Amino acid sequence: MAEDQTETMEEDQPQPEVAKIRRKVRVSSDGRVRSKTIAPKRLTRDERRLSEVLQYPEDVERPPTREECLTMPRPCPFVSCAHHLYLDVNPESGAIKLNFPHLEVWEMAETCSLDVADKGGITLEEVGSILNLTRERIRQVEVRGLYKIRTTSGADLGIPPTP
Repeated sequence: MAEDQTETMEEDQPQPEVAKIRRKVRVSSDGRVRSKTIAPKRLTRDERRLSEVLQYPEDVERPPTREECLTMPRPCPFVSCAHHLYLDVNPESGAIKLNFPHLEVWEMAETCSLDVADKGGITLEEVGSILNLTRERIRQVEVRGLYKIRTTSGADLGIPPTP
């Protein structure tokens, strides 16, 4: 019995690098906690070795379609999904960005960007709180995205090019 409890407690403990980050978390004057990045070279030798041999469990099936994903329990347990809001992985450097370093996945209000999109239009302030970014940064991303749409597929959508 005591062994089972010890194993469960060990499984619930964050990885050493995540634990270090959580100890250093500071809340800014506006109440936000900035995201933190874990560079691959900051990982311990054991963590790097583990990442090389780590395999996705065969008994766990990820939902292949959005329809099946909608029926899954929330918060979403699939942190490796591209639409999950807990972390981002830089494909070029392999750096891991913890968007909410002060929270565990089950403590997040929203975990899936597709669920947020299904809600419809929301304010920049709401998007900022969901993504742990400022309202101004969300506005900048929106402007950049609209510019990309205009320049790449705007003609197909009937949007006149900007001068």
